[in-house]
Amino acid sequence: MAAQFTELKKHIYRQIKYHLSRPKPPVLPEPFRGPVLVVGSAPVSNKPADFDETFRVITINGSQVVTQAWGIETPDVTLVQFNQIEGTNTNAVEVRRVLNGERTKMLYVLLWRKELQRLEEGLKAFNYRYDRLEIVDRYKRMALLDRVGGVKCSELGADDKCSNGINAVLFALYNGATEVIITGINPDSGGHVYNQENLARLHVRKDREILERLLERGYPIFTADPAVSQSVGLPLWKGRAQAAKMSEVDAKARRPASKKAATLNPLLG
Repeated sequence: MAAQFTELKKHIYRQIKYHLSRPKPPVLPEPFRGPVLVVGSAPVSNKPADFDETFRVITINGSQVVTQAWGIETPDVTLVQFNQIEGTNTNAVEVRRVLNGERTKMLYVLLWRKELQRLEEGLKAFNYRYDRLEIVDRYKRMALLDRVGGVKCSELGADDKCSNGINAVLFALYNGATEVIITGINPDSGGHVYNQENLARLHVRKDREILERLLERGYPIFTADPAVSQSVGLPLWKGRAQAAKMSEVDAKARRPASKKAATLNPLLG
């Protein structure tokens, strides 16, 4: 009972603060103008068909190890959870190991609550470089889910919030991606590509729920992973031609009935 009351107080506090502060989601200095590839840390990833220099790339935590293997030296955007900077658990240590000496263009550190100087020193400690650095607090992250997915969330626990991979999808959509292709993001998968510990994956239910909601809203989301396509129902990315065809079909399906009738019979227009 006491635990439930504490959770209720936390929920009310966060919703009031969110309402009063009216936070805006993180915004890139220049919006995306084409397809965006979001690469997570699940053990299986696939480079999407037709991938070329027009794609922008977002990595999460240690998933840069995947894009490096594909010849992508510097992601356009990287999202790193605050605990990866100084944490001592297996995942944090492994993330710092694979990012040591690497670089990204735009680095967002999520939920960092200490001073900026300490963050900069922490990144320097494992020689991770960036062109720009920004801290994303809880309320900016809540705003992403609200603005893109239409879901208000107080982030009370792992089951009540989505993973950083899904946050990256929301971020890409909010910042203008024409299509979002995900890989290495699998709600049914455990473990991480950069270690052999087979650590449990959190946020499974919420991730699936948000992906399904985004599809229902008509967002152009695809996966490069056949298993995820089959499990979650995301369309499998087969290249730009297929994506354009699907968009055209979807646009026709969403066209109001009166417009369809007018198209078939100009006298009704």
